[in-house]
Amino acid sequence: MPRSNADDAPHRLPLSAMLEQLAHDESRERIAVGDLLAALGDRALAALLFVFAFPNVLPMPPGTSAILGAPLVFLAAQLAFGLKPWLPKVIASRSMARADFAQLIVRVAPWLARAERLLKPRWSALAAPPMEYLIGLLCLLLSVIVLLPVPLGNMLPALAVSLFALGVLERDGVWVIAGAAVSVVAAVVVSGVVWAMVKGAVYFATQVLGLGG
Repeated sequence: MPRSNADDAPHRLPLSAMLEQLAHDESRERIAVGDLLAALGDRALAALLFVFAFPNVLPMPPGTSAILGAPLVFLAAQLAFGLKPWLPKVIASRSMARADFAQLIVRVAPWLARAERLLKPRWSALAAPPMEYLIGLLCLLLSVIVLLPVPLGNMLPALAVSLFALGVLERDGVWVIAGAAVSVVAAVVVSGVVWAMVKGAVYFATQVLGLGG
């Protein structure tokens, strides 16, 4: 599976710079998911996972999660099975106006640039196969949660995927550990929200609609 590594880093633009270039490409009226796949394909699945996960951590316009969330499931599954990045046409063709994409990158790029300064290869066994495949499986589960209509249920899972992705991208085991920790917190919070929703639905059915008596 092609991926970025520390030896390539000095010869390649940082991921944040690549995203900013795409956002300021005035020859494009819209940016499709497939455009991101084409631009970042050589940065490996981990880079793409970050691109589609991190915007879900921030408050975004309605519909952003639907555009960026669906690719997470496919990409995470491909990471879990050691496959090259690929998206079906129905997802790859989804797009947003370049101006909206530029606003998105303005918010994402500073966070990514800070992360890029902190990332470095360490405890690399935690971010390389076979651990990488386990990370992909965890990202797959988290990506499914991102797509669920759970109030505030996508922010923590998306953050966990972002941390995992950056850890795998730069073979930084510290960030993988951070992703695992956030995953645990996300599981607790989301399960609590879902349980509260179930209890609320049961109360409504029994007390308001009188279905329990």
